[in-house]
Amino acid sequence: MAQTPPKKPRVPVHGVLLLDKHAGDSSNDVLIKAKRLLNAQKAGHTGTLDPFATGLLPLCFGEATKFSQDLLDADKTYETVVHLGVTTVTGDTEGEVLQRMEVQVTREQIEQVLLRFRGAIDQVPPMYSALKRDGKPLYEYARAGVTLEREARRVTIHALELLAYEAPLLRLRVACSKGTYVRVLGEDIGAALGCGAHLNALRRTGVGNLTLDGAVTLEQLAHTPEELREGLLAPVDALLSSFPPVRLPEVLAKRFLHGQRIPLEKEGVAAPPYEGRVRVYAMDNGSLLGTAQLLKYSILAPERLIASIANV
Repeated sequence: MAQTPPKKPRVPVHGVLLLDKHAGDSSNDVLIKAKRLLNAQKAGHTGTLDPFATGLLPLCFGEATKFSQDLLDADKTYETVVHLGVTTVTGDTEGEVLQRMEVQVTREQIEQVLLRFRGAIDQVPPMYSALKRDGKPLYEYARAGVTLEREARRVTIHALELLAYEAPLLRLRVACSKGTYVRVLGEDIGAALGCGAHLNALRRTGVGNLTLDGAVTLEQLAHTPEELREGLLAPVDALLSSFPPVRLPEVLAKRFLHGQRIPLEKEGVAAPPYEGRVRVYAMDNGSLLGTAQLLKYSILAPERLIASIANV
């Protein structure tokens, strides 16, 4: 009887995979497949995309997982197609149709309605969402036919641009804060126009400073020779590019990695005129050491540290 060959041991892999997700894939399934293809020890995602949605899904590996929260909190950019005149249970193409209405809406009317949804707005989270109530996600209640009261949450629509309109389809570009449900935005725009709506398509094009430039599909990753796959990853600090850099000489780098606070000016190290989060590097080889808070009087307070700075 043939023996099953032993599984290859997982290896340390550090970096960020800018994945272009296909429709129909769940974010968790994609993460598991990518982790297997890279034979990585540790991986995590930076916030999920609905299965019907496509586009940018940054996946973190190794030391990059320490900074995944930064992308959870980051602003997002989407392009979406809103189907006017049809409402569904889920607010997207995956739910059964609830109502059909005639669409007699002009581009000028749409532009006027969009004005109401720019800036800070209140959104009621959908029942078909992963938000939890008493330990259960809301979608489990929804699938059981139970509707629960949900409090409206304040989100910010930084930009809302009408890209095209050919009734009944409305194409929009949306830049928004974390926690924004584009499905709900589409439904609310349809309600304001008096005809209802659901999302026909949703594509995420940006997360923080990351875009689809250089993104790869799961198929492209699978067809890349195994020894070259890790080369498709962006470095760990791709997640931190919005924070100012601080560079430390070797002696201070060691103190930083031991969690010590460092008075930069007293130590003769240039500090940006800034208070808040920074990314910290070793001056000698440019390796990322971690993140820190730059406090008053240029005090550098370590925050998240890189366990091993080799190859990250």
